Amino acid sequence: MRRVIIAGNWKMNKNLQESIDLANFIKRSLFDIADVEIVICPPFTSLSDVEEVIMDSNIKMGAQDVYWEKEGAFTGEISCSMLKSAGCEYCIVGHSERRLLFGETNETVNKKTKALLREGLKPIVCVGEKLEERKNGRTFSVVKDHVEKSLSGLTRDQMLKIIIAYEPVWAIGTGLNATKDEAQEVHKYIRSLLKAMYDEELAKSVRIQYGGSVKPDNIKELISQEDVDGALVGGASLKADSFCAIVKNCL
Repeated sequence: MRRVIIAGNWKMNKNLQESIDLANFIKRSLFDIADVEIVICPPFTSLSDVEEVIMDSNIKMGAQDVYWEKEGAFTGEISCSMLKSAGCEYCIVGHSERRLLFGETNETVNKKTKALLREGLKPIVCVGEKLEERKNGRTFSVVKDHVEKSLSGLTRDQMLKIIIAYEPVWAIGTGLNATKDEAQEVHKYIRSLLKAMYDEELAKSVRIQYGGSVKPDNIKELISQEDVDGALVGGASLKADSFCAIVKNCL
């Protein structure tokens, strides 16, 4: 049985005090939730302070990106060990905004994923198609490319530590979202790719989140689908009430 996982991606939002306040509210509101894995991903500047808030709670912390080198002359970059020392357990890699705006490729996602695994962190690997790719019937080919190349060279044991987030790019920040059937179709396809790359048991074990305009009123029908195991939440994670409602509506 795959445990539902809800992760909040705060993106480039929330200063230090705002991050602390939001983390405190989430911790107080969701302290008794045991059946849903809860992850929040603040900006780099707030990681250590948020960790102090959520330490010894049921809330886990992730980062929004990482660099694959251990250390060195890479101005502005953050290493895996830095994230781990700040209290991170998870890290998002390959988010569509990183791919679209900052030149992220399948190859760099693969490097980051392997670096995170070496440091004992759990990658949330994002895949998904743009609107024009969906309109042109290329959804499956784009997702296949992202999955196979971003996860290339991972051992079976490493793959079991991965979370995949399917993000239809056309649904991020647009107010649109894939229907439950559209989400299920792609999630099922991702599982078929994992079965071909590894085996059926592994394919059934890996958790696959949906990301794209997730809200309290659509999360229940999304996770009711056989192959949807939670959500990577963007805008709705910035408001404590909506994020907590998303988590509670998974129960």
